[in-house]
Amino acid sequence: MATFEVPLVQITIEEHPNADALELAAVGGFRAVVMKGRYQTGDWVAYVPEASVLPEWLLKQEGFWNAEKGKGMLAGSKGNRVKPIKLRGALSEGVCIKPTSVDPDDPSRVVFTRTSETGEPINSISPVVGDNLQEFFGIIKYEPPIPVHMSGECDTMHGWSISFDVENAKKYPDVLIDGEDVAITEKLHGTFCQMGYIPELDRFIVASKGLGARGLVFKLNDRNKENLYVRTALAGDYSLLEKVRTMAEKLNQPVYLLGEIFGRGVQDLSYGMKEPTFRAFDMYVGQPQKGRYVDFDLFVTNCKNLNIPIVPLLYRGPYSYDIMCKLTDGQENVSDGANIREGVVVKPTTERRDDLIGRVLMKHISTKYLTRRGNITEFT
Repeated sequence: MATFEVPLVQITIEEHPNADALELAAVGGFRAVVMKGRYQTGDWVAYVPEASVLPEWLLKQEGFWNAEKGKGMLAGSKGNRVKPIKLRGALSEGVCIKPTSVDPDDPSRVVFTRTSETGEPINSISPVVGDNLQEFFGIIKYEPPIPVHMSGECDTMHGWSISFDVENAKKYPDVLIDGEDVAITEKLHGTFCQMGYIPELDRFIVASKGLGARGLVFKLNDRNKENLYVRTALAGDYSLLEKVRTMAEKLNQPVYLLGEIFGRGVQDLSYGMKEPTFRAFDMYVGQPQKGRYVDFDLFVTNCKNLNIPIVPLLYRGPYSYDIMCKLTDGQENVSDGANIREGVVVKPTTERRDDLIGRVLMKHISTKYLTRRGNITEFT
């Protein structure tokens, strides 16, 4: 899920609402602000999504280089990172790279050329739909530095940790089906945490999203006692880990509780919480890759029986794009509404899979959240 890629896509040009010299290039549900006349509807381009870091040669080639300052003109200290931004009132979430040549008889046959720092051609590529041009351009995904309280000593547990992510509904707008029964929950601005127990190994699992994807987990030792994830999992007389173990032993299967840790010291939105707080949003039963995510109603029941708090449920009923968009913006529902809502997560109440993305679980992010002032921390 949530593959980071720079795909070859066909764009649709839309009018910019507030600027005569600018237009919008539509890529699925995303929009990129471009110079008027540079592209036409039906053109094929390489689409660079948010959180991409561009090399210097590409910044220069695409006109994103400030020679006087000796750095790029995008976000970040080096001006080389793609970040959602409003340009004359319109949200731009990515960057389009124009091909160096196009076959006049078949506009889908394009060529991209990689140049040296001095602008000399090095090599070229003729991609087809489905190709990922990330490596060709030398584009990498932005990975923010991990704060000390979120790092710690780790163990290797390959095959026993959950690899988790959520696809963006803008990227795959046709996966959710109009009218299907869905649960729309609030997406909280914090850090993902998985907590699990494996009966056959008598072993607890605590991991962040990044660690879990690599088969690593935090050690439950004294050196990690101040670690955010470990501290949250072990807090209280009847800790979240013990609650997960209770369920796992009852089922005689591994059980994983997935959720968000948020509050003061986690991200730039504190939700009025003085201490880090946990809310669950998913539950997995069985060994990773061999088990299953439980249906929404069973997840709610299990959490209620064990007194595990869950993320706010905003809507339960037939899905529609308009309902999802309406719920995406607003104030958060976990405290007194002191912060803006990050967005929503949508999933069918009965688990299902899609041939394109696998498990159906989609997020839709608020424009106000993406462009809020001070959006400088994005920990996973």
